[in-house]
Amino acid sequence: MATSQAPSPCGEIPLFKVFMPPRAALMPRLEDILYSGQISEGAPVIEFERNFGKLIGSPAILSFYSGTAALHGALVLAGVKAGDEVISTAMTAEPTNMAILHAGGKIVWADVDPANGNLSAASVAEKISGRTRAVMVVHYGGIPAPLDGIRAVAAERGIPVIEDAAHALGARYGGKPIGGHSEFVMFSLQAIKHMTTVDGGMLACNGAGDKETLLARGRRFRWFGIDRATPRTEVDVAEVGYKYHMNNVTATIGLTQLDHIAPVIARHIANGQYFDHALQGIPGLKLCRWEKCAEPSYWFYTVLVDERENFSRHLAAHGIASSQAHKRNDLHSVFAASRSELPGLDDFYRRMIHIPCGWWVNDEQREYIADVIRRGW
Repeated sequence: MATSQAPSPCGEIPLFKVFMPPRAALMPRLEDILYSGQISEGAPVIEFERNFGKLIGSPAILSFYSGTAALHGALVLAGVKAGDEVISTAMTAEPTNMAILHAGGKIVWADVDPANGNLSAASVAEKISGRTRAVMVVHYGGIPAPLDGIRAVAAERGIPVIEDAAHALGARYGGKPIGGHSEFVMFSLQAIKHMTTVDGGMLACNGAGDKETLLARGRRFRWFGIDRATPRTEVDVAEVGYKYHMNNVTATIGLTQLDHIAPVIARHIANGQYFDHALQGIPGLKLCRWEKCAEPSYWFYTVLVDERENFSRHLAAHGIASSQAHKRNDLHSVFAASRSELPGLDDFYRRMIHIPCGWWVNDEQREYIADVIRRGW
């Protein structure tokens, strides 16, 4: 149905908005580090890794300059080599799967649950072969994927699970924060995520074995294969490394963010839970569903709608942003070799759209969003 232009009494409501700590908290710390003479990787990076680990419940943390770099590191540390298969999802941002290509892996798509866009454990089980070296799991939009099922399938074959938790800081599964369940868990600190350091990525390394050996290899991987604790003229570079390290400036932003992030994440969750109730029973709209043990952190709020273009225009006419946010990756030419039938993804992708539910959405605005949707489109 048609919708008329109407000024929003709540102002324009964006789908994404960057959170930064108060100027009085951030700027003095930044100024101190910028003029300290030590702005590359140093003590602030180590401190940020330690404190971030406390937030997610995993002490073995490696920092990187981006989430994509962290995923590349996870794949290499998981043992993925050229030609190895990695099961992944096409319902994600492109960097998830670009990292697999960076590591030389071959992508094998598993299908998603059309109720939420996350990988289906049953489809992962069907796609595992003798060439599979890792399973890449995305918690789409902050809704935890079915980790128990996926991890059980992978464990039967001794295959590590890598979680792309770029959308899921603050989410929980089985009563535990996302971050401590799988062998590797990546968090993105890119500009519009729950928490940002302008850019950056954090990698939790939870696998069995000697953690210090694994972390040491990861540190070499992110710095040209060089052990920075060894005098430069005495070091031996044994494998290819990259310039993927975090610096003291972004780490200082991160340390300040940690002092303020709890209420930010809590607001995302409160708004998401409000929509879980307020948007029920609306004709032409379905809400996502997930396991009872999953507690989303609602990076954005996903709904499944009929006549999606009309829905989007209706919201835009009332000052509310909405978007599909991501193109399903299997439609890109660079991933053409992996194309396969994905009926669950077809169903989800045809109807899904995201609406704002972040820290910037106040009580009045979320009520306004719900009311505009209830009017129909």
